[in-house]
Amino acid sequence: MTYEEVVEKISNIRRFGNLTGVEIMGRMLTALDYPQTGMRVIHIAGTNGKGSVSAFLCEILREAGCNVGMFTSPHLVDFGERITVNGEMIPKERVRVLGEELLTADFGVQPTMFDLCLAMALLYFKERQCDVVILETGLGGRCDSTNAVGIPDVSVITKIGFDHMAILGNTLGEIAAEKAGIIKHGTALILESQETEALLPLLAAAEREEIGDFRIVDTKQIKNTGYKGGMQQFSYGAYEGLCMQMLGVHQYENAAAALLAAEAFFARAEELSPGGERIKSSIYRGIARTRWQGRMEILSEDPFLLVDGAHNSNGVCALRDSLAALFPGEKFHFVMGVMADKDYEEMIGLLLPLAIDFTTCTVESERALAARELASCIEKRGIRAVAAADYRACLTPEKLSREHKTVAFGSLYFIGEIEALF
Repeated sequence: MTYEEVVEKISNIRRFGNLTGVEIMGRMLTALDYPQTGMRVIHIAGTNGKGSVSAFLCEILREAGCNVGMFTSPHLVDFGERITVNGEMIPKERVRVLGEELLTADFGVQPTMFDLCLAMALLYFKERQCDVVILETGLGGRCDSTNAVGIPDVSVITKIGFDHMAILGNTLGEIAAEKAGIIKHGTALILESQETEALLPLLAAAEREEIGDFRIVDTKQIKNTGYKGGMQQFSYGAYEGLCMQMLGVHQYENAAAALLAAEAFFARAEELSPGGERIKSSIYRGIARTRWQGRMEILSEDPFLLVDGAHNSNGVCALRDSLAALFPGEKFHFVMGVMADKDYEEMIGLLLPLAIDFTTCTVESERALAARELASCIEKRGIRAVAAADYRACLTPEKLSREHKTVAFGSLYFIGEIEALF
C-alpha cells in the first residue's frame, strides 16, 4: 500500500469497538511483544489542556537533553502530527510500513483507528529508542487504550469539564471518575485545579492508590506580568519571569502543570536528570519555545485572524477570558463550526458580550452541526449570524475585516481545515 492508502484505511476504521480501548490495546501489545517495555511514560488525561501540557512537557524534556516521543490526537493537517519524536513528525515511509504491518496483523480483536495509531506510535518510539514518551488519552481514562501501557512515571490530569457525556457520564463527578482511571499505585500525580465536584473523585482515587508524590497546581501562585513582543509573561511560585509564545490566560496553568510534571519526572528518572539548576533552566527555555498548532494561534496579523480549538464550554470560557485580557475593550467577528453533540448554546452565550457578529460553518464530518441550524440558534440570542456556504471563501484576506479582529473557533477538525488553507 502507498502512504495515502494506509492513512485512508486507518482513518476509515470505526471510532469505537465492541470492547473497551484498554482491552483491545492490551491484546495488541501482547501480540506485539510489549513494545512499551522499558519506556519511561508520562500519561496525560483531562477535558481541556491535554495537548498544551504535552507540548510544554515535550519542549522542557528536550531542553534537558531527553529523546522525547509524543502521542497526541487528533491531527489538524497531517496524520504525522499524532506521532512525533523531538518535535519531528513520524516519516511517511514509517507510517506506510508500520501501518501496513498493523492493518494486516491478526490480533484476535478489531482495533479502532485510535488503537492502530497508538500501536504505531509505540513501535516507532521503540525504534527511535526514546528516553521518555508522553501519551495523551483519547477519551476518558479508565477504559482508554493508553491505559494499557502500564504504570507511568508521572500522571497528569488537566481541567475536567463537560464533554463526551454520552460515554463518560452526565455529571462532572462521573466524568472525573473516568479520568481518574489513569491514577495507579506507583505513579507521581499532578492535577490542575478543578471544580469541587470533579476534584473529589480524583482525591479519592489518589488515596485509594496510595499516591505518595501528589501535587495540585496552586492558581494563587500564578502571576500574570504582561504581554510584550508577542510573548505572555508570568510567574509561578519560585519561577519568576517565565515567558511563553502560547497565547491565552489558561495556558499559565497548563505551563505550571507541565513544570510540576517535569520536576516529578526528573526526581524519578535520576539517570536522565540534568541536575537542579539545569532542570530549572530547561523549564524556562522549554516553556518559551513551546508552540501548539490551532490553540490561540494568530494565522494572520493584517487582516487579523486568530484560530482556537475551543470545542466545548470550558474551552470557550478560556477563549473569552483570553481575548478580554489580550485585547481589552475590543469586540470580534466570530467564525464558528462545531459538532452537534457539543454544548453549543452555552458556548454561544459565553461569547455574546464580545461578539459583533457570527459566521457559521458546517464542519466536514458526519457529526457536524449544520451551519444554518447554528446560525438560527445564534440569531435567537439577538446577534447577527450568517451561515457560510463555503468557509474558505469567508476567510480569504479580501473578505476578512481590517477594522475588527476575526476569531475562528470550534471543532479541532474545523481548525485543521482552516490551518490547511494557511
